[in-house]
Amino acid sequence: MSDHLKVVELENVRLQFGSKVVLDGLDLSVEPRERLVVLGQSGTGKSTLLRLILGILRPNAGTVRFRGREVNKLSSAKLDVVRSHIGMVYQYSALISSLNVRDNLALPLEELTRKSTAEIDRIVDEKLGMVGMQDSKASLPSELSGGMRKRVALARALVLDPDLILYDEPSAGLDPVISSVIDDLIISLSDQIRATSIIVTHEMDSAFKIATRMAMLYEGRVIADGAPESFRHSTNPVVAQFVSGASDGPIHEGRNK
Repeated sequence: MSDHLKVVELENVRLQFGSKVVLDGLDLSVEPRERLVVLGQSGTGKSTLLRLILGILRPNAGTVRFRGREVNKLSSAKLDVVRSHIGMVYQYSALISSLNVRDNLALPLEELTRKSTAEIDRIVDEKLGMVGMQDSKASLPSELSGGMRKRVALARALVLDPDLILYDEPSAGLDPVISSVIDDLIISLSDQIRATSIIVTHEMDSAFKIATRMAMLYEGRVIADGAPESFRHSTNPVVAQFVSGASDGPIHEGRNK
């Protein structure tokens, strides 16, 4: 896939469920190797954005592209090809509880490739090594701590050597120390495998640590988009309130829910 193409483009995207408008004319693009952190309140459509990129949801209007291909117009077979280039790290890891760590990582390779068992084992070992979990292959998810499960989920997202990795609240449920470790891992992995990353979070410490660029969603649109430093000093009252966590400002409890 050519590097000159934007990795992700969303143009004038509208999405609603019944009478509830979630995204209302949203525009956003992501360049190769960026680590874009998407900010916003709960219910503003951050996770929905990731599902649109994966083709799990289709917009009511507008265009979603991955490497120039219109995701919202692809057949299921072509969508599977696109998804094989995208790794996904879910909010609470989403490991299959009945499978051990090795089999959790092997599953996408078994379903989407024709690799031999020996090749799959080599890839599993390599990716677990990248996140420091090579000794956990025989463990079940229930035998791991929250931070360890997150590491395994990161490794699983890497097994197909993706161009793009999507992270949905990667620090959710983790204490500050483990969150910081996961932040460091996201940065080092994106550099190591030269992947583009989109990270959805409301944790500001993590956001400023990880991001090469930030975008904030509010009332269905991107209201701010730029370097992390521009968010620290933003004069937009919504951005300033969100970044500072202040109770006073235009954002009120219940809005965007």
